[in-house]
Amino acid sequence: MILVGNQRGGAKDLALHLLKAENEHVEIHEVRGFASHNLMAALNEAYAISKATRCKQFLFSLSLNPPKDKNVSTQIFEKAVEQAEERLGLSGQPRAIVFHEKNGRRHCHAVWSRIKVDEMKAVQLSFTKQKLTELSRELYLEHGWTMPDGLKQSHARDPRNFTLAQWQQAKRIGKDPKQIKAVFQECWSVSDTQGAFAQALKEHGYILARGDRRGFVAVDHRGEVFAVSKWAGIRTKEVRTRLTDEQNLPSVDEARIRIAKDMTERLKALSQEQGTAFDARMTQLEEKRQTLTRQHKTERQKLYDAQDLHWQRKQQEWRDHFNKGFRGLFDRITGNRRKIKERNERDAWQVKMHQQQERDALVFEQLEARRTLQSRIERLNALKSYRHDELAHDISQYRDMREQRLEQLEAQRREQSRSRPQPRQRGPDWSR
Repeated sequence: MILVGNQRGGAKDLALHLLKAENEHVEIHEVRGFASHNLMAALNEAYAISKATRCKQFLFSLSLNPPKDKNVSTQIFEKAVEQAEERLGLSGQPRAIVFHEKNGRRHCHAVWSRIKVDEMKAVQLSFTKQKLTELSRELYLEHGWTMPDGLKQSHARDPRNFTLAQWQQAKRIGKDPKQIKAVFQECWSVSDTQGAFAQALKEHGYILARGDRRGFVAVDHRGEVFAVSKWAGIRTKEVRTRLTDEQNLPSVDEARIRIAKDMTERLKALSQEQGTAFDARMTQLEEKRQTLTRQHKTERQKLYDAQDLHWQRKQQEWRDHFNKGFRGLFDRITGNRRKIKERNERDAWQVKMHQQQERDALVFEQLEARRTLQSRIERLNALKSYRHDELAHDISQYRDMREQRLEQLEAQRREQSRSRPQPRQRGPDWSR
C-alpha cells in the first residue's frame, strides 16, 4: 500500500478533516495513549502538551492507501501502522487510527503525537519519506500486489500522467470516394436548376460555391473543396449549361466562413445537450450512491448493536465463572482464580478477533457493491470528458478556420485596393 506521511500542526483542522462528512463511512478505530477517547479532544490534548515545548509541528499524520481493487483486512492495516510506527521511532507515542471509505475504496489514517511527555520534547524524525517508501515496497511484495511503476523506481513516474479522455481527440473518419461521387451524381440527376442542385447538395452537407479555377465547386462541412464536374462525372460544358448564376454564389472562403459559423453554433448546441444529458444521468447515479451508503450504514449499525449485545452477555458469563464467598477465597489460595482469569482473557481475545472478522467481511461485501456502482460513475465521467473534449476540439477547429478565412478575405481586399489605378492629379506637373 502507498504510505504518505508528514509532520504537521493544526490539531483542530486535522480532526475536522478526518471526520469530514464527505466520506461515505468514517470509523474511529482506535484512540490510544490520550486521556480522552474523542478524536477532537485527543488531538487538542496533543496541542496543549506541545505548548510546553517549542515544537510547532507536534503531530505526524500518515495515510495508508491499499490497491484500489483489493480487500485489505483491518489486521493488515494495524500491522502496517505498527511497522511504520517502529521505523519512524514513534513506538509508544499516543496515536489515533481512523478508517475512511469513499467511491468504493477503503483507506486508513494514523496520527501520532510527537511529544514525549516524560522528557517534554518532540521525537526527532529523519528521512521519513525514504523509510515509508521502503516499507511500502515491502508491503506490496509481502501481499503479492502489483507494484506501481513509480514505486519501483522514482524516475519511472510520468509527470504527464493524464487520463486517456483528456488526451484522446476525435479522429476525422475519411469517406469512401465512391460514396462522395454517388452523392454528387444523385444530386445532379434529381435537379434541373442551379437552385435545386444547391439545395440537394445542402441536404448532404455541401455548399455550392464559386471556385477560383474550376467554375463551380462544393464545400463540405470540413472545408474541403470538390469540383462539381469531376465528382459528378460530367463535362464542364454541361455544368455551365445548367449552373448559370456564378456571380451570386459565395466564394470558397465565404462558404468556409459560413460553414464554420453554422457548425460552431450547432456544435455548441450539441455540447449543451450532451452536458444536460450527462448531468441527468449523473444525478441518477448520485441518488443510487446515497441510497447505497444509507443502506450500508444501517447494515453496519445492526452488526455493531448485535456484537455489543453479544459482548455484554459474554462479560456476564465470564464474571459468573468466578466463585464467590469461601469458594472464591479458596480459588485465590489455590491459584484456580488465576487460571479462570487467563481462560476468560483468551476467550475475550477470540471473541474480539471474531467480531473484527465479521466487521471486515461486511465491509468487503459492501465495498464490492460500491465498486460496481463506482465503475459506472467513472465510465460516465470518462465518456463525458471524451465527448466534451471532442466537441471542444471541433469547435476550436471551426473557429480557427473562420478566423483564417476572414483574414484571407481582408488581405485580398487590401491587395485589390492597392492594385487599382490611382486617379490623375489635376494642375501642373511640377516634376517636369
